[in-house]
Amino acid sequence: MAEPYYLTTAIHYPNGRPHIGHAYETIAADVIARFQRLRGREVRFQTGTDEHGLKMAQKARDMGKTPRELADEMSGYFRELFDVLNISYDRFIRTTDADHHRASQAIWQAMEAKGDLYLDRYEGWYSVRDEAYYDEKELVEGEGGEKLSPQGTPVEWTEEETWFFRLSRYAEPLLELLKTPGFLEPASRRNEMVAFVERGLQDLSVSRTSFDWGVKVPNSDGHVMYVWVDALTNYITGVGYPDGGELWEKFWPADLHLIGKDIVRFHTIYWPAFLMSADLPLPKKVFGHGFLLNRGVKESKSLGNVTDPMELAEKFGVDALRYFLLAEVTFGQDGSYSAEALVNKVNAELANSFGNLAQRTLSMIAKNMDGVLEVFEPSDDDKVLLAKVREVCADILPREFEQLAFSIGIEAWLKAVYACNAYVDEQAPWALKKTDPERMKAVLQTLFMAIRDLAIAIQPVVPEKAAAVLDQLGVPAEKRAYADLADDGWFRALAGAGHSIGKPTPVFPRLELPEEEPA
Repeated sequence: MAEPYYLTTAIHYPNGRPHIGHAYETIAADVIARFQRLRGREVRFQTGTDEHGLKMAQKARDMGKTPRELADEMSGYFRELFDVLNISYDRFIRTTDADHHRASQAIWQAMEAKGDLYLDRYEGWYSVRDEAYYDEKELVEGEGGEKLSPQGTPVEWTEEETWFFRLSRYAEPLLELLKTPGFLEPASRRNEMVAFVERGLQDLSVSRTSFDWGVKVPNSDGHVMYVWVDALTNYITGVGYPDGGELWEKFWPADLHLIGKDIVRFHTIYWPAFLMSADLPLPKKVFGHGFLLNRGVKESKSLGNVTDPMELAEKFGVDALRYFLLAEVTFGQDGSYSAEALVNKVNAELANSFGNLAQRTLSMIAKNMDGVLEVFEPSDDDKVLLAKVREVCADILPREFEQLAFSIGIEAWLKAVYACNAYVDEQAPWALKKTDPERMKAVLQTLFMAIRDLAIAIQPVVPEKAAAVLDQLGVPAEKRAYADLADDGWFRALAGAGHSIGKPTPVFPRLELPEEEPA
């Protein structure tokens, strides 16, 4: 029996509508979740919104709304986007959920019982935008001489009574954890965090009294939890903490926290320290992916280059967007995108290569064989092609996806598609129709088998389109897992059942760039 698999995204801060970065992370997580399900694992996939903190309170005030009204509205936009993007989450968690408040207070009390919380006064630099505290040594100078965080966001001097967490107590176990192979990837992020801990850890301010939009600190009037204590706790709320139970026993510790590179510190230093303090198991892996740049430039409202992912999905199709983002960007590094790059890549690889392969093959079977499949004896050429496709689909792509090397896995898949197209050109079934009809049938049915493997393998990335191809092939819904790739009797069973292919409809139509609207 395959091990269960628990996967989370960072929960998204809904002080504005979702942008392309939110879509990118959540699509990548969905690909992982679907991939693991196809491997036969029971998957728990959680995403959601992080709704507390000063930034939300200030934004709501500026808009003349209560923080709860703002949270309800904005969280709804995230859920709507993820449903459009075909995200197969098991829970969309909100930090305003009642069970989450209870879980956050429970972990607080566990840390308090350990002697890791104490009341004192905080004086230091705070970035409202990052919801993060920064040491003087970390600050950088802005163009006007002002102090900025390492992320380039404004900081302000803050003084207030606060609860502190004894982060300094956990320096040694955190260093050991960070140096554990596989815990934090890519390696560049691991090196940054090891250096951060080795410079010395200060105790962390974990409550605020200057606003009240957050989880109340137990038995401490006027204090709400620092937003990251409550935000990080969502990962255990969603599997039943503090009550335990079936979900907790099955899925914690998490197999993967998938996050952006800008919040690695919170997930690999603060979060493990909180869990150690509460005597809870640690997540197995944290992966900090890179940013998506718009034509090589970071998106910002001031530049007017912020992309609405809903608009992209509507213009080009959900699966086209999913494929482009996973195939184009080396996962873990920053990547660049544009509408032109998306259209060119999707047309070349999905429409012209895989889509055309499926359309031509099924059309020729429908036209030249009356759509009827027959059991046949493959030639050496046929066996070579099928072995090459099978190796990619059953071994190479899954191995690369397991390592989160999506673009490498998709590149191998694409080479197998190209091998099929080269085979079509070499075998020329349209010529064989006149000279050797039996050989033509063998060629077309070899391609039929190869397309089935290719469609099964790419399902996590383009679930709707791959399903449409498999539907046209007649592959039963229950025979589409990766384990089914090893079943060599499926074609014989299909042919023996008198299965026939109807005239296919194109699954991957070519995309067009929308015309520029006149200024």
